[in-house]
This record gives sequence, C-alpha cells and structure tokens, in this order.
Amino acid sequence: MLTHIVCWKYREDVSEAEREEHVARAKALEGVIPEIETFVVGRDILGLERSFDTGLVATFADREALDRYTVHPEHQKVAEIGKRIAERAVSVDLLS
Repeated sequence: MLTHIVCWKYREDVSEAEREEHVARAKALEGVIPEIETFVVGRDILGLERSFDTGLVATFADREALDRYTVHPEHQKVAEIGKRIAERAVSVDLLS
C-alpha cells in the first residue's frame, strides 16, 4: 500500500472561487481514475501560521498504480490548476 499526501498553500491573490474549484476538481478524480483506492481532499480548518490551505491523502496499491494516476489526463488537469494557484506545494509518498 502506498499513501500519497499533497498540501497546497495558495497565493494570497487567489479567489475563493478558484480555491473551491481546485478542491472540487480534485475530489472528482476519485470517480474517474481507477487506481485510486481511497481519496480524501479538504480545506484546512485551523488557519495556523504553519498550515497549508488544502490537503489530499490518497492510497494506491503500489508505485505503479501511483505512476498511472500521476500521468492520467484528468489528474494532469487538476495538477495544472494547483501549480497555477499555489504559492507552494509539498508532498510525501509513504510505502506501508
């Protein structure tokens, strides 16, 4: 099992509508990409100095499944939105 975690810190000039679109489009991937085993996307609720704005936690059977997810055209569209509106993004992939 591989757990994929991504967090985005949006630029200050990014509108609420753009933030909501990013989250909604990310959530929609679960029904489109068959390699996804579990998928949770949500907005931060604490707003701490160290907090990121949005996070994603997904699980995949193995590295090959994650690789197929990564190159899937629908994932690529959402990834481009994240790149466009994020000041910073971090990720970690854990093998268990």
